[in-house]
Amino acid sequence: MGTIRGSELNIPNRFEKRSLEAFDDGWVSPEAELELPVVQTQFIDDNTKSIISFNESPDLPMAASINPYRGCEHGCAYCYARPSHEYLGFNSAVDFESKITVKRKAADLLRKKFDSNWEPQVIMLSGNTDCYQPAERKFKITRSILEVCLEYRNPVAIITKNAVVARDIDILSEMAKLNLVMVNFSITTLDLKLSRKLEPRTATPERKLKALKTLTQAGIPCGIMNAPLIPGLNDRETPKVLEAAADHGAITAGFTIVRLSYGLKDIFVDWLMRNEPLQAEKIIKRIEMVRGGSLSDPRFGLRMRGEGAYAMYIKQQFKVYCEKYGLNKRDVYLSTDHFKRPGMLF
Repeated sequence: MGTIRGSELNIPNRFEKRSLEAFDDGWVSPEAELELPVVQTQFIDDNTKSIISFNESPDLPMAASINPYRGCEHGCAYCYARPSHEYLGFNSAVDFESKITVKRKAADLLRKKFDSNWEPQVIMLSGNTDCYQPAERKFKITRSILEVCLEYRNPVAIITKNAVVARDIDILSEMAKLNLVMVNFSITTLDLKLSRKLEPRTATPERKLKALKTLTQAGIPCGIMNAPLIPGLNDRETPKVLEAAADHGAITAGFTIVRLSYGLKDIFVDWLMRNEPLQAEKIIKRIEMVRGGSLSDPRFGLRMRGEGAYAMYIKQQFKVYCEKYGLNKRDVYLSTDHFKRPGMLF
């Protein structure tokens, strides 16, 4: 995957009492050329005993979700999931991108859940880290989960930044015939140069759109999330993103505004200073404009969309262009009516 990372920081875990810090001990010559070490990705077995997570957030349309991987090699500088890696004893910066836990037993755990006390409902893939991140090419955990969901006829909503989802078109098209699946592509920008810096290991914008078209032509309902919108950086692209999405078959669109909690604030500000130094101060001020003077707001109802005049402008612009390009004209109904336990009598 090369050496590109979204973050070059090695910030301390907020739960740890001790931290390590590099310092100049005088042994390195001032004239010596220092290079950042190449950080190789490590894959770690995740021996979780349960596979489905539940939430009670009013901001999310689904209560159940599955994350086949924890950590994400995509390396998006803005990723809200980064702080969750600290619960594993890692940091939210370079560790989040390079220490990926893999739930190898996910399909077996899901089958056991479906065979027990499961009440059929839509499962989100993924609620936290991307289920089609680069590791999926090798481990195929997401594909195995979809195979189980098709076998039991349980509906799934997918959100991803990776075109690898098109690999599973055979399963997805069968699920679509029974209204069991919808795929959402997260499209942050159409600017290839910005994309390579901001989300270095995701699929390119062109490949996302191509995958979107491939799935919709196969009868699989798809939408996009123009997310996150980063005031002063990519929010001006919304009209073009929505037009491109509609042209490639998307039927729905949504957005969120960037939120920078815990160590993510330091990671993203560091990214801005390195990649957008002339615009950094403006971008930070605009984020603060929609976050009540801060860079994050955890309040339900506001954490996704922000507040204030600039947040209202973003919302209204989004609504106008969705209307213009025919998006969000109909809902996609995912059915639980077909759920069955193979081999069991009802």
